[in-house]
Amino acid sequence: MGCISPDGTPTESGKKMLLALQKGLRSPQDIAKETGLPLFRVRSGLRDIAVAGLAEQKDDSYELSPKGTELVASLL
Repeated sequence: MGCISPDGTPTESGKKMLLALQKGLRSPQDIAKETGLPLFRVRSGLRDIAVAGLAEQKDDSYELSPKGTELVASLL
């Protein structure tokens, strides 16, 4: 996974996306704008983050899961 390392920790781009999701339900476009990452990378990264159980998809947007919230707290 591109945003999650094999050991389960987020990569640098994964951290940026998780921190952006900390603000609540966000669209991929919002996250791309805030992080400066290309939209295609954000979309694939959000899929990786969701598969890892760190975020949940709600329609066309994403929000942190309880597991993701816990991880973000440890990054700060």
